[in-house]
Amino acid sequence: MTSSFIAVADEVSKAVADHRPVVALESTIFTHGLPRPRNIEVAEEAEQIVRDAGAVPATIGVHRGVPTVGLTREEIVELSNDDDVLKSGIRELAIGAVNRKNAGTTIAATSFLAHRAGIAVFATGGLGGVHHGASHNFDESADLVALANNPIVLVSSGAKAVLDIHATLERFESLSVPIVGYRTQAYPGFYVAESGFTVAHRVETPEDVAVIYGAQRQMGLPTALLVGNPVPVAEQLDPTLLDGVIEKAWAALEDQGVKGQAVTPFLLEFIRQETGDASLDANVALYRNNASVAAQIAVALGDRAEAR
Repeated sequence: MTSSFIAVADEVSKAVADHRPVVALESTIFTHGLPRPRNIEVAEEAEQIVRDAGAVPATIGVHRGVPTVGLTREEIVELSNDDDVLKSGIRELAIGAVNRKNAGTTIAATSFLAHRAGIAVFATGGLGGVHHGASHNFDESADLVALANNPIVLVSSGAKAVLDIHATLERFESLSVPIVGYRTQAYPGFYVAESGFTVAHRVETPEDVAVIYGAQRQMGLPTALLVGNPVPVAEQLDPTLLDGVIEKAWAALEDQGVKGQAVTPFLLEFIRQETGDASLDANVALYRNNASVAAQIAVALGDRAEAR
């Protein structure tokens, strides 16, 4: 179901109507997560990875105030080069009707828009979650609640490395959001393959994911299915290096008084600079991998639908 305020590209709407595989891709990775011009290159590469696997890519963002499912290349370039581009969660989506500005959509907003457009699979990099200090400042990502209320398959490489991973996993449990490790029992650590925490359930194939998601939908469960897909070990950031850099990043954050939606971008940019772009390379590697696995899952979902 869509509304007159949500634009859906013809290719995407036709693919959904024809029950062909579609993969949603978020836009904050190229509006806020990656430097220019690599941001555009990665956005285009992710779409091509999805196409090569036999699915239709649907990059989602807000273009001139309009939430758009299936941005054109020109729109992706415009958002990528906009110095005033905003970041939009679900709560900001309707504000675009007045400000008419470009915005990258967070995981929360992207999952909401994808579900509204009838898309079942979404590939991203790292999840939002519970921030350190949330016990007294209540700093939790809106991604948590959104994923409890939008039944999609979300392929990610775990929660972002700067978050409180233990608390994030506990919140997902409280919200009844299932997590499966893709060919791993370890919960991925974003830049690194293992976060130090485990997941209770492991799957081996895209078909396994499709079976679980199909069961969720038949039971009417409202939550997303989280697929933890680790960055390839050969392309991960040195785990020892990461631990030290994260400590320095938090100290810098406190010194500069950064707050609100600016916290995560600040921390990730600090880590990028401190690691000489090694964290950026890991981020790109895991995103490519997630786009590939998500496309395979979307194809498997389509195959199961055809078999019924």
